Amino acid sequence: MMTKQDPFATNVAQETVLQVNQLSVRIGHKPVLTDINLEIQAGQVTALLGPNGAGKSTLLKSFSQDVEIDSGNINVYDQAIDSWDRQKLAKSLAVLPQHASLTFPFKVHEVVAMGLYPLSLNQQQGKVLVDEQLEQVALIHLKERSYPTLSGGEKQRVQLARVLTQLAQSERPPILLLDEPTSALDLAQQHRVLGLAKTLAHEHNYAVIVVLHDLNQASRYADRLVVLENGCIVSDGAPSETLTPEIIKQVWHYDPIVVMEPSKQTPLLF
Repeated sequence: MMTKQDPFATNVAQETVLQVNQLSVRIGHKPVLTDINLEIQAGQVTALLGPNGAGKSTLLKSFSQDVEIDSGNINVYDQAIDSWDRQKLAKSLAVLPQHASLTFPFKVHEVVAMGLYPLSLNQQQGKVLVDEQLEQVALIHLKERSYPTLSGGEKQRVQLARVLTQLAQSERPPILLLDEPTSALDLAQQHRVLGLAKTLAHEHNYAVIVVLHDLNQASRYADRLVVLENGCIVSDGAPSETLTPEIIKQVWHYDPIVVMEPSKQTPLLF
């Protein structure tokens, strides 16, 4: 319910919603993340970039407590993440995974309604909220369809609607985690979803953290880029500061042609 977030519009000072201090993660004996330090602000889209195996998805999963931390700590709204009541935290922090496995023949609106679990709404309010989120992802016309019959891209957008439903009653700027949200989408829907993420951040003060592979999409839609290589942060800043030929060659081993988009001064890569 988007109007719920209006008190947190971007005319107020940006709030630090998530702090990462000296975070390290191992999987087995292999270091995956090493000494990560980050502060994430509301009102911004932060993109996590890097080649395969750089640690992007592992870092995102550490924010949702889906991987075990080897050392360091994560605070959400100045409180240690592992000290939060899970149901209370679920109202303010939600993750859209890259793949959501659901084979039972729920209807689309029933899948989205799963996001109502931590909320305090009556049945009618819940139905209205579910419809609002399906409208946002342009799937209201499929609300009665069986979820397993949808295409991969449609399923991804249904899951996004579920996550947005979950965050609709956050009392603080919501934290939305997106793990490669465009991977199953066609070109138009990729831009629709990333445009929605930007709107949520800029107009409703969400803190959006998104894992992306497409550097041009990151440059266009993200306010801040965090580039990882071998589990370490090697660059952190605005697209024009971060997507330089030197950094791209170092991290991706590719010599790009970089052209600055005139109206926004964001880099376009070829």
